[in-house]
Formats: sequence, structure tokens, C-alpha cells
Amino acid sequence: MAQFSPSVGPSASVGPWASTTDVVVRADTPPTCAVPHFAPVRVRGGGQRLRRLVRHRRRAVAVGLAVTATALVAAGPGDSEGARGHPGAAAHPTAAAEPVRQRNPAETVAAPVRIADAATARLLRPGDRVDVIAADEGGAAQVVAAGARVTRVLEADPAQTGALVVLSVPRTTAARLAGAGATSRLAVTLC
Repeated sequence: MAQFSPSVGPSASVGPWASTTDVVVRADTPPTCAVPHFAPVRVRGGGQRLRRLVRHRRRAVAVGLAVTATALVAAGPGDSEGARGHPGAAAHPTAAAEPVRQRNPAETVAAPVRIADAATARLLRPGDRVDVIAADEGGAAQVVAAGARVTRVLEADPAQTGALVVLSVPRTTAARLAGAGATSRLAVTLC
């Protein structure tokens, strides 16, 4: 039988370096038990899952950035005093100040318009934006087409009065231009 003291328990062998008298075990610790041997745990597809997680994270960040950029563009500068609210900073032009642009190119048509003043038509170049104004014999004038894009300017024919200009406009505006051209004199102003 082994001898016990209040602070010393029975001797046990812990490794090849320890003898039976070298190791002291406390009396309040449970005896050791053998741990069974098992193969290491390997998770299948762990590397693929990590790569997939990183790939989806990149997509989520890209989608978030795209949504943020779209929201900022849609919000625009608005009626702010200037950049970051500084009164001294120059204000950005708003979208309403730009000429009207057609969103669906399939809805635009080429509309030939005879301008009363041939000299004014010589100032026009393809790509210019113009407002077409119809003036009747009584002197009343009204804008028939606003922000129409000039696609072609034909040379003035000496036998004809005025000059022919081809404009790219929506179908409804083309109908108004044709009606106004038949009853009124047409003039253009550059936008």
C-alpha cells in the first residue's frame, strides 16, 4: 500500500521521464483515464465553401455599391446651396435645366421642317438642339417643339422660300410640327 499525506496523493507515471516517486497527485483530482485514438476530423469542401463565401461577399458589396450610386444619381444635387451646403460653392446644374432628351429612341422620328429664314438655318449643325416656334399672320407665336435635335440641314434651294431642316422628335411632336408648318411660318432658336 502507498503512503498518503494530506497534500500528497499516490504516485503515478506520467511519462518516460517520471518515476513512480517523482509525480505527486493531489487527493482532490480524479484519476486519469485513457483517451481513445481517433482519426483527424476533415471537413469536405471546406476550401470551396470559403471561396464561395468570399465570392458572394464580393458580389454583395458590388451590388450595394451599385444601388448606392444609383440612389445618389437619382437624388441629384437638388435645390442645395452648393457642394456640401457651403453658400460660397458653385451649385450644380439640375436635370430640369437640360434640354428634353428622348428615353426611347424607337419612339423618335425624323421630321422635315421648313424654316422661314434660310440664313438662320445656315447657323445650324447636326446635333444642335433647337426650339421650333410657329408664328401666325396675326403675330401670335407659340413653341411647337422644345429641345428638338437637328439631324440634317439641307442647302437652301433658290426656288423655295426658307430652308429645310430635319429634326429628331417624338411622333406626337412631329404631328404638331407638320400641322404648324402648313398653317404658320416656322422659326428656330438654339438651345
